[in-house]
Amino acid sequence: MNFSTHTLTLLSLLALGLGVLAVGFSLTGGGAAGRLKVPGEPIALDETLRGILQGQANHIKRLEKAVRTLNATDKRQQVGIEGGIRRVGLLRYDAFEDVGGRLSFSCALLDEHGTGVVLTSINGRQETRVYAKPVTMANSSYNLSAEEQEAISQALSSTREQAAR
Repeated sequence: MNFSTHTLTLLSLLALGLGVLAVGFSLTGGGAAGRLKVPGEPIALDETLRGILQGQANHIKRLEKAVRTLNATDKRQQVGIEGGIRRVGLLRYDAFEDVGGRLSFSCALLDEHGTGVVLTSINGRQETRVYAKPVTMANSSYNLSAEEQEAISQALSSTREQAAR
């Protein structure tokens, strides 16, 4: 389970506060108005201390509920992030010898799992054709050209290269 730094700071401050309260309680003789504790005798809690401890217990319950809510939100957001386009590969090329300028291209748009689409535009002198092929785990049920395969390979390696920088 991962917590944000804000949540961890709150939990640390709460633990520190409870520790200070426990030390103060033990130094004052346990709220017994200076009376020494006899071994084996139960500790008598006065109403003020009981109220403070109950308040802290309620505060801890609220914090636990907030942490559970944050954890559930984090998991939902992680699924959304993984499903978004995070890997992009673009390859420009000349599809025909008589047409220059590298106007044709194949572009792979993939999520973290290698699922998405590869778009290809073939530009000639008289016409332009555009193809869209679905991609699942870096493969397609359609035949992929060498350029489309290269765009997919670039997309899959793009995140690794960015993470290495």
